Amino acid sequence: MEQSTIRALAKIATQARLLGIEAVFQAASGHPGGSMSCMDVLTTLYFHVMKVDPKNPQDPDRDRFVMSKGHCSPALYPILALKGFFPVEDLKMFRRVDGHMSGHVEMRYVKGVDMSTGSLGQGISAAVGMAMAGKIHQKDYRVYAILGDGELAEGQVWEACLAANKYHLDNLCACVDVNGLQIDGRTEDVMPTSPLDKKFEAFGWHVISIDGHDYAQIAAAYDEAKTVKGQPTVILAKTVKGKGISFMEGDYNWHGKAPSAEQFAQAKAELEARLQELEG
Repeated sequence: MEQSTIRALAKIATQARLLGIEAVFQAASGHPGGSMSCMDVLTTLYFHVMKVDPKNPQDPDRDRFVMSKGHCSPALYPILALKGFFPVEDLKMFRRVDGHMSGHVEMRYVKGVDMSTGSLGQGISAAVGMAMAGKIHQKDYRVYAILGDGELAEGQVWEACLAANKYHLDNLCACVDVNGLQIDGRTEDVMPTSPLDKKFEAFGWHVISIDGHDYAQIAAAYDEAKTVKGQPTVILAKTVKGKGISFMEGDYNWHGKAPSAEQFAQAKAELEARLQELEG
């Protein structure tokens, strides 16, 4: 991947982080930690990998995306806005009673969202269904999903993984945002799921392990997934919860709370400084 492409993706991800944390601050509610950690993967998907057209969001031949960890709408909504599915101004409606952008990813009122999610485990199940439909109708679209590593404690996730293997869904690529933290602490303390690579391999998935903040590695992993035949692919992306905002990084307490005015000012300053660096 060329350095110019990496810089362009980093700039978009930083803009999305700014929009996401502002939405959470203005709403005084939301899930910033896990949204910041998966932003680089999400940016690479929408601006480098997926076939989507904001002018035709219901194109039957488009690639599909499911945010299985549905509380991370502060990641997906800003990316969709920057991609052009709706005006950035609409983000002001985030989590407002009179607004149309609920705190969990919603498809009825938010253009560009392929599946409403929130109950953990159900998103990847829906993605499996979409991939099966693609096979049945002999479509060449691909289906992508992002899960949280804490979400993997849900049994429904593994039922979906079994089905994906049984039906040889090589048009499905899931990514696990392995930030090591969830609402109550470290995933290894709450419900250990390691070793993830061996678990997914045992369930018949092709496994790729990467640094989830390295755009070249992210893009290469999705390119590799397209070459895999006869089985689904999972990308295990090692990330930092709260990435890009110093006081949030690696702190599980930022799983689901909004920053104060002072904290938001600091987050905004840090992200704007990063943006200035990328634009320089």
